[in-house]
Amino acid sequence: MLSDLTAGALADAAARREFVSFAQVEAAALSQTPALDGLQFLAPSDHIKVIAEVKRASPSRGDLAPISDPATLARTYAANGASTISVLTEGRKFKGTLDDLRAVRAEVSVPVLRKDFIAEKYQILEARAAGADLVLLIVAALDQELLAELNAFALSLGLTVLVETHSREELHRALDIDAKLIGVNARNLNTFELDRDLFASLVGEIPAGVIKVAESAVRNATDVQHYRDAGADVVLVGEALVTSDPAATLQSFLAV
Repeated sequence: MLSDLTAGALADAAARREFVSFAQVEAAALSQTPALDGLQFLAPSDHIKVIAEVKRASPSRGDLAPISDPATLARTYAANGASTISVLTEGRKFKGTLDDLRAVRAEVSVPVLRKDFIAEKYQILEARAAGADLVLLIVAALDQELLAELNAFALSLGLTVLVETHSREELHRALDIDAKLIGVNARNLNTFELDRDLFASLVGEIPAGVIKVAESAVRNATDVQHYRDAGADVVLVGEALVTSDPAATLQSFLAV
């Protein structure tokens, strides 16, 4: 599944490149105002922080919410305490677009993350050109050389990189590139099964100075508390927010 999602994302990027060349998207990226510092907004504090996600659908659950106006949803997230807004821009399974990201960026003053299956520099330039402050790199989708190359390229553009891991081996690969924002995703992107205790089993190997993000398996405040007790600085939440009253749900999470 992960290989298919990554291949699809690359194919879609290639189609966009037929209309907007690498040089053009690079120029647009470099003309953007400087990116917000995601590490500053997500820095550890005395309460949990939330990356709130604009998410219409997923391969595991299908359609979640229509979200006809992602900017309004993002504004609700920001007004209710989200530290960062994640925007899924993958179109085939998650039904997102770069236009969603542009709309969200225009509406909020907190950082915006492009969440997609990024495997080439063009996609990173697209993210910066659309106003993203952070990008996601999934360790499982990239060999180590490409992971390091894309991480360095994103940092050179002023972006913050959320490096997503799903195992001990992937965590150490993230540490090898000196990642400062590391996510541990409870969902196996090959099988889509959940391991709610994966974060707790790995967090002790993440050194001080690295921001620890728990991803997936966040359904309610009890799950947030579970991750906070295990040592999470941040939780990334999509489905639980878009399938409920987002303001009330977000407030309940931040009360942890």
